[in-house]
Amino acid sequence: MDTKGRLVAGSHNRNEFVLINADEVGRVTSVKELSGQICQICGDEIEITVDGEPFVACNECAFPICRPCYEYERREGNQACPQCKTRFKRIKGSPRVDGDEDEEGFDDLDHEFDLANGVSESVHSSHFNMGRGPYNAGFAGSEVDGATLKPEIPLLTYGQEDDGISADKHALIVPPFMNRAKRVHPMPFSDTASSVSLPPRPMDPKKDLAVYGYGTVAWKDRMEEWRKRQNDKLQMVKHQGDGGHNDGDVDDPDMPKMDEGRQPLSRKLPISSSKINPYRMVILIRMVILGLFFHYRILHPVKDAYALWLISVICEIWFAASWILDQFPKWFPIERETYLDRLSLRYEKEGKPSELAPVDVFVSTVDPMKEPPLITANTVLSILSVDYPVDKVACYVSDDGAAMLTFEALSETAEFARKWVPFCKKFNIEPRAPEWYFAEKVDYLKDKVHPSFVRERRAMKREYEDFKIRINGLVTMAQKVPEDGWTMQDGTPWPGNDVRDHPGMIQVFLGNNGVHDIEGNELPRLVYVSREKRPGFDHHKKAGAMNALIRVSAVISNAPYMLNVDCDHYINNSKALRESMCFLMDPTSGKKICYVQFPQRFDGIDRHDRYSNRNIVFFDINMKGLDGIQGPIYVGTGCVFRRQALYGYDAPPKKKAPGKTCNCLPKWVLCCCSSRKKKAKGKSKDKSKEKSTKSKKTKDPSTQIHALENIEEGIEGIDSEKSSLMPQIKFEKKFGQSPVFIASTLLEDGGVPPGATSASLLKEAIHVISCGYEDKTEWGKEVGWIYGSVTEDILTGFKMHCHGWRSVYCIPKRPAFKGSAPINLSDRLHQVLRWALGSVEILFSRHCPIWYGYGCGLKPLERFSYINSVVYPLTSVPLLAYCTLPAVCLLTGKFIVPEISNYASILFMLMFLSIAVTSILEIQWGGVGIDDLWRNEQFWVIGGVSSHLFALFQGLLKVIAGVNTNFTVTSKAGDDGEFSELYMFKWTTLLIPPLTLLIINIIGVIVGISDAISNGYESWGPLFGRLFFAIWVILHLYPFLKGMMGKQSGVPTILIVWSILLASIFSLLWVRINPFLDRGGIVLEPCGLDCN
Repeated sequence: MDTKGRLVAGSHNRNEFVLINADEVGRVTSVKELSGQICQICGDEIEITVDGEPFVACNECAFPICRPCYEYERREGNQACPQCKTRFKRIKGSPRVDGDEDEEGFDDLDHEFDLANGVSESVHSSHFNMGRGPYNAGFAGSEVDGATLKPEIPLLTYGQEDDGISADKHALIVPPFMNRAKRVHPMPFSDTASSVSLPPRPMDPKKDLAVYGYGTVAWKDRMEEWRKRQNDKLQMVKHQGDGGHNDGDVDDPDMPKMDEGRQPLSRKLPISSSKINPYRMVILIRMVILGLFFHYRILHPVKDAYALWLISVICEIWFAASWILDQFPKWFPIERETYLDRLSLRYEKEGKPSELAPVDVFVSTVDPMKEPPLITANTVLSILSVDYPVDKVACYVSDDGAAMLTFEALSETAEFARKWVPFCKKFNIEPRAPEWYFAEKVDYLKDKVHPSFVRERRAMKREYEDFKIRINGLVTMAQKVPEDGWTMQDGTPWPGNDVRDHPGMIQVFLGNNGVHDIEGNELPRLVYVSREKRPGFDHHKKAGAMNALIRVSAVISNAPYMLNVDCDHYINNSKALRESMCFLMDPTSGKKICYVQFPQRFDGIDRHDRYSNRNIVFFDINMKGLDGIQGPIYVGTGCVFRRQALYGYDAPPKKKAPGKTCNCLPKWVLCCCSSRKKKAKGKSKDKSKEKSTKSKKTKDPSTQIHALENIEEGIEGIDSEKSSLMPQIKFEKKFGQSPVFIASTLLEDGGVPPGATSASLLKEAIHVISCGYEDKTEWGKEVGWIYGSVTEDILTGFKMHCHGWRSVYCIPKRPAFKGSAPINLSDRLHQVLRWALGSVEILFSRHCPIWYGYGCGLKPLERFSYINSVVYPLTSVPLLAYCTLPAVCLLTGKFIVPEISNYASILFMLMFLSIAVTSILEIQWGGVGIDDLWRNEQFWVIGGVSSHLFALFQGLLKVIAGVNTNFTVTSKAGDDGEFSELYMFKWTTLLIPPLTLLIINIIGVIVGISDAISNGYESWGPLFGRLFFAIWVILHLYPFLKGMMGKQSGVPTILIVWSILLASIFSLLWVRINPFLDRGGIVLEPCGLDCN
């Protein structure tokens, strides 16, 4: 797809296709078509030599053969090229064999001869046995009798009968015998005294190569099975010797490297039993106390306040059910540890291209006035400078507002990246978002020994200040929109002048063959995407934009993994992609992982975190608990996905362990067991047939791949036949009518479909982002981000878990991502309102976890967590009622509890004690602070009686009356000073319920105290329970009160509150003890006597 740096705009439905000229800075080539050579014998890629050229075994016909197969054919085969039958010549670096002529022109004494000890041969054989299954011809001969094998028997015909070869000349497959040292890697020359010399096998040039096992399907299957067995064996190798009994293996130079490189890339770290077992015990004890508590509450009603008692009991039962839903998913918390060195050892071998999987990064933005372009630019710069191979990273920026400001800012970002990316990688700085790097108040000279670092850092800071001036200048210009709309530099009208009616736009700013950095190195691909929008179409907000990015990235780069971040979430740890690959690319457990979720961390939040923006309790306690079950839920950003999981495929089926029998049992017992199994098998035969036919359609990934291999219309080398008509129709209904995109879905390891031309890719890229592409498809239903809720993240993760996938929670020591959060009270409440509204929408949809997804791969405790994530807005109603009860009790003199006995006192004390102990133990194993836990409890009450309540009513209006409510994009952090927005007051209707609760409870406290003062000491005892209840509500609403009052010129808010409260109390006391007022006692009259 060669756009020559021009903006591509078009509409598939209107048959429009326009190339708009851009400035010379943006002239790049977008896609590099890679063509690698594959060995025609074993199917592996041919290595690249030190000169940068592919290895060539035959100089006559250049038949593609890798070096291990070449050396094996020279050593064990017929020493000739399979295609032209020319005898192989010795290449520098290969050992000499019999029949080689004397070469001149190079000196290669290291490999000239096969030494007697077989070190060189063992090294090649051990490397050969790592990845070449069928060529495992070597064996250790310490326990093999050389006389038992005939030297005339050739090797490796893989069971293929040939009439031209006599019966005594057929090849045998010799099993790899193990010597007493139990080698995992069989070495052919481990014992020269007992080894058997094997002659080369004869190959008839007139015969087809399939006779000898080359290229057959069965041969490839055997190769893959051998590789799997070899990997399983290598997993059991211990890194250290076992007390000197394995001395023979320690001397092997390749064994330590292979062992370390094949160990797991991550491991689970269960919470210590000394922390988790007491926690579980307290939970069980708390449940028993809850049962006794409700037993007492239900059997002891308050007759003179029956309505208050009934409301309180109903609320308490709901709170207990919510606690159970929230508590039990924390039963198996775990932590994880990654090994980045093993990842590099396995996939980044020295002298060879990196084998790490490519990653497509998605950045979504809508309104540049609410999401500042400078914040988006910093996110993009942190992505482009990530510590990952540049040819395996592609950044796609979705501009869903079609703003020319975003387009111009991204063009400036691409130019600045040419200087910023090499600076980051040269000095290995963190973080790699310039705004936050230069704002850090740390010693930037720490661990920096390069003499030019200070000079280049100062120069780069000046460059970034100039970049900020240019971006801010663009923002200033965009404040006033011209009457005729925006125009580009060449005079062409901006295609997105009408935000609701514009064609799709694609611009490739950076790419593999495009603009290089100032040091001449390649840069990652950077693509601007704005999907087509037309009136009358439902574009599904952020979820629709993300699905458009999935399709356009599949056409352009098609990486097997995708990372999505919000425009204000930059990469804080440059190794974040490597951290996720330790899970996704792990050969043992990575195949079943659908995504790796990172915790959200935030900058720019005040030290006290007044409104619980960090959400530490959720990310460090709840998510760790979910990771021990089936994985964390998807939270909308900072998540690396497997592309195949987003396509709606089921997780790979788990293979059952082979059955085990015991030979020590009598034969009649085994016969009885086998007969019972046969009967049960016969009864369930019909059912198993039905299940197998269903599972083949959904579960077998190989069946899916082979059924789709002929539907790629418009691509070279793929024939369209009538037999492929039905599969083609089926997958067009699922993925849409784009043959190039459908072909890309078949490539599990990613990559552009073979034979695709630049013109076809360019056409399909515009096609897949057209507004009508998803019509009558499964996009948003079973494929991609799921529609139906403004919180598409919960729904998308839930669908993947229902397909049997599991997710992983990764918490690196250095936070992987950081973002900005709304620290203003009104913005924070609106953000919580949007989340709660999405949960309500899911609750009343067909995807509700209460009734959806039974009989699939979703685990029960994981379902508990999803149910809790969608029903929590319902808690707003009982919470509002429960917070109103203290004021009502204080104003009426009634209470929800009768006279408390000793038994009731013990129950209440145990109840509060169990709540406190549970919180303390959670703090202990979760690693959070007590202030974080308290802030979380406070904002749970504030958000519950405001945002959650409004979300519940809005959701009901949408479901019942069809009234749609639009959410407001949360404003990102600005530059008006540190914590400037914290004290900004913005009136909204969300403030009314908590403000009302606060006022009536304060009035209730004043009235209750005044009443107790008026009635004497007897009324103080019953008052304490009501006062405690009301003060509990006031303390939880204290951050709200502080946000309402704002900044009082340095005077602490708590001082003002207590001043008002104490002033009221002292005023009432003064009224009580005022001696000048008549109290209605004995009236003293003057007696009329003159005592003087």
